[in-house]
Amino acid sequence: MGGIVCTEEMKEEKRRSEGREDSLTSADRIRRFTVKQFGYNVLSLARRGLKEVPDELWELLELDKLNLSLNSLTVLPSQLALLSNLVVLNLWGNQLSNLPPEIGQLRKLRVLFAYRNRLKEVPEELGACTQLEVLSLANNQLSSLPASLSNLTQLRKLNLSHNLITHIPGCVYNMKALVFLHLAFNRLENLAENIQALVELRILIVEGNSIHSLPKALCCLTRLELLNLDFNDIKDVPQSRSVSRSASQPASQPASQPAISCFRHSSLTINTLHLHRDSCI
Repeated sequence: MGGIVCTEEMKEEKRRSEGREDSLTSADRIRRFTVKQFGYNVLSLARRGLKEVPDELWELLELDKLNLSLNSLTVLPSQLALLSNLVVLNLWGNQLSNLPPEIGQLRKLRVLFAYRNRLKEVPEELGACTQLEVLSLANNQLSSLPASLSNLTQLRKLNLSHNLITHIPGCVYNMKALVFLHLAFNRLENLAENIQALVELRILIVEGNSIHSLPKALCCLTRLELLNLDFNDIKDVPQSRSVSRSASQPASQPASQPAISCFRHSSLTINTLHLHRDSCI
């Protein structure tokens, strides 16, 4: 008898649960997956096998951080602009061939991960996201960036590795706050003298390119701590600025020396170089 009563109670509870589910809007159903982390409203839909973004997502106007990584998304709709409170947008590991121009309306965005997609270009409108501090566009099919990205003056970390870039995009030299610049495995043949504009740069990674020489301006990056030149074809190393000789220094000794003391002019075996301030001057 007790077993029968228990079964009836379970059925009743199931009916109540189904009733509550039916009373929820589509947005409410997806909203239940949001969590509060350090004061941010966070939603992760990573690894859900999504081929398109659920329409109800665009009703969650309160979202601060959205993770859509590791799905099969090919398109982001223009409704993305509705999530105007986003500070972090994670899109890596999808099949996106472009980003919608409406992304420029995310004026609070500080972090954008769009690596490992199929991007061939970046919309000019991204330059309106002037609060961006971290931008990763690695592992795409980019050959250039729009000039409008010159407006990203607060950007601190930029990853453009594993693309098809032959020259560092001009807009990069206006990103004066950069401390990290990753350009490995592109098609670079040189570094322009303009590199000296990145006075805050601490890490510069350009391994796996076709760089033949280094600019003298590299000596101006006095904050540079790590320079990775692995797997290039360096044939020329800049000399440091002239230095005054000490009383004990022979007059025959050159007043200039290789800017990178651990680098050899004829070496084709390039290793990761650690630069300190006294290496360049």
